[in-house]
Amino acid sequence: MSALPRSYNPFAEDEEEDVAPAAPGGADGTDRQRYLQQEVLRRSAATADSTTRSLSLLYESERIGVAASEELIRQGEALKRTEQMVDKMDQDLKTSQRHINSIKSVWGGLVNYFKAKPPESKPEQNGASEYYANSRLKEAMMSSKEQESKYQESHPNLRKLDDSDNDFNKADLVSSVQRDAYPKNQQLRAYHQKIDTNLDEMSSGLSRLKSLALGLQTEIEEQDDMLDRLTKKVETLDVNIKNTDRKVRQL
Repeated sequence: MSALPRSYNPFAEDEEEDVAPAAPGGADGTDRQRYLQQEVLRRSAATADSTTRSLSLLYESERIGVAASEELIRQGEALKRTEQMVDKMDQDLKTSQRHINSIKSVWGGLVNYFKAKPPESKPEQNGASEYYANSRLKEAMMSSKEQESKYQESHPNLRKLDDSDNDFNKADLVSSVQRDAYPKNQQLRAYHQKIDTNLDEMSSGLSRLKSLALGLQTEIEEQDDMLDRLTKKVETLDVNIKNTDRKVRQL
């Protein structure tokens, strides 16, 4: 029968060699317990730091997503202005064709006189109407912009040095019900609370990133339709310009 006690862990010695220095010779159970407590604290601190870095990267991804959304909206505004310019050119071209027909013959002038004039586009304020992005993207951008302050607080180059111990100071603000769910050791409890808070923030951040992605997808699809429509208008305008040029050369 084996002489080892029932609670013997065959991986305990290997784990101690990897994660903690070996206890000095003749150390009793109190020293071993102290080493284990230090190791638990070290691992908890490493986990808290890891979740903090992940949260910082998440905030940065959100900031990049908002910047990409703003650039996409500016692109939509440019496409709308271009489409309005093409429509104006088409309107001017139709007017030119009417004048050419009047100059070309008396009969053409009579036809133009009795023919209905093409509808003229109403002048718009500031030269172009305002471009409106899809509501899903705008709501996602507003929600993410509200987290800009958190990004600055979490970024290592922007974080204030005097706020480094705030997580431990907040440990006393936890309710008694929540406090019972955490370890009694104050430092370890602060680490666990920090980890839980970071995980909750990461969950909310991932949800906001998803909303941004869906909003970007909708905006891109709408701008694709605008590009297709603009391409057809440009092709039609090119044909009309060539026909008008040919008529002018025949005068």
